[in-house]
Amino acid sequence: MNERERLILILLAALNFTHILDFMIMMPLGNYLMPFFGLNASQFTTLVSVYAFGAGISSFIAAFAVNHFDRKKVLVGAYAGFLLGTLACGLATSYALLLTARTIAGLFGGLIGAQVISIVADLISYERRGKAMGMVMAAFSVASTLGVPFALYLANAISWHAPFILVAAVGSFILPMLIKYIPKMDSHIVQEDTTSAFHVFSSVIQDKKQMAALLFSGLMFMGHFLIIPFINPFLELNMGFHRQVTPLVYLCGGISSFFAANIIGSLSDKYGKWNTYVVCLFLSLPLVVFITHMPQIHMAFVLFVFALWFTIATGRGVSAQAMISNVVDPRYRGSFQSFNSFMQQVGTGAASVIAGLIVVRTSSGKLDHYRDLGFFSIFILLLTLLAGYFAFKKPVPAP
Repeated sequence: MNERERLILILLAALNFTHILDFMIMMPLGNYLMPFFGLNASQFTTLVSVYAFGAGISSFIAAFAVNHFDRKKVLVGAYAGFLLGTLACGLATSYALLLTARTIAGLFGGLIGAQVISIVADLISYERRGKAMGMVMAAFSVASTLGVPFALYLANAISWHAPFILVAAVGSFILPMLIKYIPKMDSHIVQEDTTSAFHVFSSVIQDKKQMAALLFSGLMFMGHFLIIPFINPFLELNMGFHRQVTPLVYLCGGISSFFAANIIGSLSDKYGKWNTYVVCLFLSLPLVVFITHMPQIHMAFVLFVFALWFTIATGRGVSAQAMISNVVDPRYRGSFQSFNSFMQQVGTGAASVIAGLIVVRTSSGKLDHYRDLGFFSIFILLLTLLAGYFAFKKPVPAP
């Protein structure tokens, strides 16, 4: 990897840090937002899911036109809109305003992920892409390790508004560097033919491998995010841990997944991305059961379990994104990744809605049916094996 590639990946990772932190911080803020606005579990998960559904809508619409534009311009424009939406979240004074601001942030945020993956795939060959994806996705780890605990510290010390303002402030420094250092990414426009924009959509529908890859992506995100919105409330309300202690979960998990993103990304290049995904998937299932059925244990063991779960989930995500990026011709990669982003956001949004319908808060203040959510998460994750087999392993029949 040369210096130019490394610089671009670092900038994309920095962008991902703010993008992911903005999405992640909403979930542990449930402890603050629910009493502040007098929300029930379903209303809170609506705040989480509206971002995902907004992002899904913009991703789907963008898929029909995004291949006609320089990837850099789309990325910069989307990131600027995302930062404005996030700032609006920090300034919101009512549930309705916060819901509206989250929708705006989601509409622009939905365009970011597809462009990041497309730029990485355009720059880095498939044989080296696992490591490159690991570098970019390490932003998830940094967001968990530094971003979420610090954001929760600000929420404790100031108010729940502060974390969103923090994200907008950090992003305002990253945006000009993206403009300066990311090169034009328009080679796909030169290669593109003159067919209708809907040709891309029809080509996806008619390609079983692409359809299976999109289904795989949506199911993976849905299975993963089903249990996440209520991790922090569960640890506080059911396990009795103080809200000032629970950010340590993200700190330990983030440190572990930071190393996992780089190490497992390289291992997936060496031993096969599908094999890496399958191993990580099966290793994660007993951890899902334990997290959602957690007995009264010491906080140190809780941190160990979450560190292990973050590690394995990160390895699963790195290998999956590398595989998904390779199922489509580079000419149509931007549009396909927009469809992919759409499926991921739909999966994430559906997970939040389903979690809000299954989990209820009892009269005693504790959460009930969280263990049922864990079993449903495992079922969805196992379905990804079937979709993934058709997307990445089953040979394409001869015409």
